[in-house]
Amino acid sequence: MNNYLIPANSKKSQLILGFFTLTDLIIFSAGVGLTLILLLIVESAKITLMLLILCPALIASFLVLPIPNYHNVLQFIINVYAFYKGRRQYIWKGWCLDGEDE
Repeated sequence: MNNYLIPANSKKSQLILGFFTLTDLIIFSAGVGLTLILLLIVESAKITLMLLILCPALIASFLVLPIPNYHNVLQFIINVYAFYKGRRQYIWKGWCLDGEDE
């Protein structure tokens, strides 16, 4: 009868620690690494300059932050951009059946 049981958490098991992809870890590492380098190079006690130095780590953390129903904020932004930018033709592709171009 072609009845398939697909577990709901099958996508989450493909993620690192159940939350992150390799791209997420690269973005987060680059943001934190840049912030650490800036903290070592720039010597200042001004709060505004310190907040500017912390911006790469804060932005990278925000982008990889997990949110419900999406993998993370970065994926949500990519999906919104793709929805409004590209053609609205959706071809379903899954484990059971691959969509065909018509």
